[in-house]
Amino acid sequence: MTAGEAGSSAAADGPSMLDLIRLSPRPIFPPGGRDLYRQIAILSDMEAGREVLVVGCGRGVTAEFFVREFEVQGSGVDDRPDLVEEAEDRARREDLQDRLQFQSAPLDELPYRDGVFDVVVAELGLTARAEPADAMGELVRVTKPGGRVVLVQPVWKAPVPEERRRILGRHLGAHPLMMVEVKRILREAGVHRFHTEAWSDADTAFRSGARKPFPDFAELFTLREKLAILRRAWRRWGWKGVRQALSREMEVHRLLTRERILGLDMITGVRRLPPEDPEPGGADGAPGPDDSKVPASDDSDATEAPEVGEALADPGPGHDEQIPFPLNDSTP
Repeated sequence: MTAGEAGSSAAADGPSMLDLIRLSPRPIFPPGGRDLYRQIAILSDMEAGREVLVVGCGRGVTAEFFVREFEVQGSGVDDRPDLVEEAEDRARREDLQDRLQFQSAPLDELPYRDGVFDVVVAELGLTARAEPADAMGELVRVTKPGGRVVLVQPVWKAPVPEERRRILGRHLGAHPLMMVEVKRILREAGVHRFHTEAWSDADTAFRSGARKPFPDFAELFTLREKLAILRRAWRRWGWKGVRQALSREMEVHRLLTRERILGLDMITGVRRLPPEDPEPGGADGAPGPDDSKVPASDDSDATEAPEVGEALADPGPGHDEQIPFPLNDSTP
């Protein structure tokens, strides 16, 4: 089943968890929160004047964060026109329209020329809304040679049967992959020098006092906001669809917290520079340098960085809300 077919099936069965979250009456950070996106900015060398694209930007919360905190020129693209319209309205209200632009387009057909962005960041859910190879290929295409490609991706931490992967991906509204699959696709698209970090492992996300990348539904929304989300979901899917989505929470929560076979990872890489034309030789016809003596580019995979949360400064006040993942509404 393709990603598009999975999405259609999910629509028929009712909303996914991320579908419900997108109905929130207020913009919120994706899983990982402010800490994760600050780390992305640091690893990607974001600074004033750099061109940064967020793919699957939703309401534009993370794109706005990069613009405000790191003074970049921001762009966002999403395949949902209603969310793009909200992002544009928010940018105008915040007087950021000169530094932050949004467009609506399929995530596997980005509306940009080749090699125009210094950093391209793909949000959670990219691989559920387009074929993974096509979507990641587009990320690389619009990145400048030598620029950074970043994915925030749900990943399987252990082998999972294909049928179970398909069902759970539909429930989540995301399409988890094995990290080896993500790296293979990116490598074939022209990315190397990978760096990965786990944002749902026992040493970071579940450490006492750490900010969880998958906070409970009840921890984030007020009762009024929860009721507003459920009313909007009912109008679109009916109560049967809403009950189906909420009933899936127990298994997904078990996978995230007890079995630990599903996690949230961040992976960055560098788009390869185009190969240079070989020198024909010196002016006297002497052969060029021996290519066998030129060191190969570093294409090794960095190990997951330990204690990510401890290395980050206190984010302080601001947009520190996160999308809960999974839902766990314990409010009576």
